[in-house]
Amino acid sequence: MNEVAQTALAAHGSDMSLLGLFWQAGFIVKLVMIGLLAASVWTWTIIFDKLARYAAFRRQLNNFENNFWSGQSLEELYQTLSDRKTSGMGALFVAAMREWKKSFEKGARSPIGLQQRIEKAMDVTLAREMDGLESRLGFLATVGSAAPFVGLFGTVVGIMTSFQAIAASEQTSLAVVAPGIAEALLATAIGLVAAIPAVVAYNKLTADAGKLGMRLEAFADEFSAILSRQIDERSSQAR
Repeated sequence: MNEVAQTALAAHGSDMSLLGLFWQAGFIVKLVMIGLLAASVWTWTIIFDKLARYAAFRRQLNNFENNFWSGQSLEELYQTLSDRKTSGMGALFVAAMREWKKSFEKGARSPIGLQQRIEKAMDVTLAREMDGLESRLGFLATVGSAAPFVGLFGTVVGIMTSFQAIAASEQTSLAVVAPGIAEALLATAIGLVAAIPAVVAYNKLTADAGKLGMRLEAFADEFSAILSRQIDERSSQAR
């Protein structure tokens, strides 16, 4: 009788609780379960962190919009935001205003070139903001798609171990088969426990990030139009 079969046979009359099944499982199945549990813990960490960050990001967007449309001059708002680290619409605003001021300080004469540089500065900032919003969402997608298969791998290994025990003992009673099958199915269950929240959270957080991104894009387009009008006014006055 080989060692694998002996391990499975030792499960006769053993503890059938979840913890007991874990401790009785073979090395490979244990490794699969531990990996899936670690992935599940990290998944929930990302979920709670993203929910908190997105909520704070929304509040920040609302506060900035209130300040931006309050009638405060662009120069005053820029002076307020330029001295501190900003994100979201504030980052877009600072990037555009910084390019605006640099261009006029250097005596830029091409309105079209200035407009393009401002739009480019906001595009780069927008891409950076979206990278921050979508960071670590790929891990959720990976767990959601891979965890069931990893759990299934543990289940297959566990069932193979059970069959080896049956062949070695030459018995087909439920007492021989049940412990090994239960251990094997536990791996699949943990895989689903890790995958289901990851898939649901990925879909929700991706949608939330998309909505926040749309708000940023809308502000970038609107602010670009405002600056474009001011550029045209200055060009007319210069003539």
